Amino acid sequence: MDWKGRRQSDNIEDERGSSPMGGGGPLGGGGFSFPGGGGGRGLSFKTIIILAIIFLVLQYGFGINVMGLLQQSGALTGGSGSGYSQNDSSGAPPANDEMKQFVATVLADTEDTWTGIFKSMGKTYTDPKLVLFSGRFPSACGTASAATGPFYCPSDQKVYLDMAFFQQMKDQFGAAGDFAQAYVIAHEVGHHVQDLLGILPKFNQARQNMSEVDANKMSVRIELQADCFAGIWGKYTQQKGILQSGDLEEALNAAQQIGDDTLQKRTQGYVVPDSFNHGTSAQRVKWFKQGFDSGKLSDCDTLNNPV
Repeated sequence: MDWKGRRQSDNIEDERGSSPMGGGGPLGGGGFSFPGGGGGRGLSFKTIIILAIIFLVLQYGFGINVMGLLQQSGALTGGSGSGYSQNDSSGAPPANDEMKQFVATVLADTEDTWTGIFKSMGKTYTDPKLVLFSGRFPSACGTASAATGPFYCPSDQKVYLDMAFFQQMKDQFGAAGDFAQAYVIAHEVGHHVQDLLGILPKFNQARQNMSEVDANKMSVRIELQADCFAGIWGKYTQQKGILQSGDLEEALNAAQQIGDDTLQKRTQGYVVPDSFNHGTSAQRVKWFKQGFDSGKLSDCDTLNNPV
């Protein structure tokens, strides 16, 4: 992706290195997270019991201060544990922060794309803010952390991103490449587009009266539409002539690697379709590709068409 030297968005709030207090509980309140960070995929009861036994043996059988070791490793403070060196030990950004420049450039491209599309519909596009954080940070939807992964909060209309997730995509999910990273940002901006179009408010209201299974099924449709909207952005990016050979394949591979079925097979060895809330790998690839091929909002109606 030929992104260097292009316009960068001013709508970046760089909170890395800050340690604000508060922020409420874990991510909730209508936040829409990108899968893979660990949020929403709790440990099984069996796993919890095993971990508890290990803890007791180490703590009291061998006298090892397990809590102290966890704190030092960052496991209790939101550290990614990935060895990602984007920030120094304080979480502050480096002087020449190329990754921030990349994120700001991609965000600017989404602004240009959606401003034009909304204008063609007689509407006004309001740019979202994108918050860069490291470790943990409060949002209007709860506490953002490395475990939640990137997410969009409709309550404050902000995208939250710990850029360590990009390294996790590469190391754990085999989804490397700058266009794969750009897809993540475009997907979360896609949720902002849904918010402005009134889709998210209706969904958040409706799911209060849904069963968990039905809410998950509707969530899949919402997430697939955000993938399709990300594909529309990709189409406009292609038309600008800044995509390079292999870029589209990077995005499609990322969509493949973060499907609910693929993630569940990787983490627990089996799939539970009723728990899917982002869509299967095949669905995510299909809808990103549909948006990319079409470039039209009308072809992203996942709410009223088979997915």
